[in-house]
Amino acid sequence: MKQPIKRHPALQPWSRDHHHGLLLGWKIKKGFSAGIDIQRIKDYTDWFWKSHLKQHFETEDKYIFPILGNEHPLVERALEEHERLKSFFEHPKADTEVLSEIENLLNTHIRFEERVLFQEIQKIASAEEIKLLENAHKDSLDLESWKDEFWK
Repeated sequence: MKQPIKRHPALQPWSRDHHHGLLLGWKIKKGFSAGIDIQRIKDYTDWFWKSHLKQHFETEDKYIFPILGNEHPLVERALEEHERLKSFFEHPKADTEVLSEIENLLNTHIRFEERVLFQEIQKIASAEEIKLLENAHKDSLDLESWKDEFWK
């Protein structure tokens, strides 16, 4: 059995966010398999993007990625994936293909950040950078405020 990744406490809030992102993908799949109206799923992804994921990306861009530098290939990949995800989340129509892309890319992106990018960052981050990370993340996701639990 694979050992869980040991995450530095300063990065753990972002890893918790990632868990919620993986759950979003699972909810999209559950909605598809249950034949839920696409607009209901889109409404949830819109809410998740605006109330949580957009801010998550902004804090990664501002506080985490500069540790390696925006020219680092791992950061370049993460930033490109952020842009692609943003375009899918901000797509105006409820579309099965777009929601499938969100589910697939978000899953791949989160796994990349957790298994590769964050591992590299916690290897090289200075004490000063760690301190900055510890104070940078504010939990913002209030799952209780969304009432249409179509995935259940």
